[in-house]
Amino acid sequence: MAATVEIYTWRTCPFCIRAKNLLNQKGVEFIEYSIDGDEEARAKMAQRANGRRSLPQIFINDRHVGGCDDIHALESQGKLDELLASSTSL
Repeated sequence: MAATVEIYTWRTCPFCIRAKNLLNQKGVEFIEYSIDGDEEARAKMAQRANGRRSLPQIFINDRHVGGCDDIHALESQGKLDELLASSTSL
């Protein structure tokens, strides 16, 4: 069973688009929360993301992994595939 991936985005955010492109290239299905201008949704995201309000914010199996730079760093370190293959939270 594949990991559950969630990503909070804004439609025109270049970092959000870059992070989604990486997930799409890897064939990963993800749940996208487009929170453009929705401060209530952004506050909920920040609560889940340890106070981080920048976009995107990405979660794998309910574990906060960070934003665009963070997910690309996991990919370059060879750690992203392992997280995506796991169906359990860490």
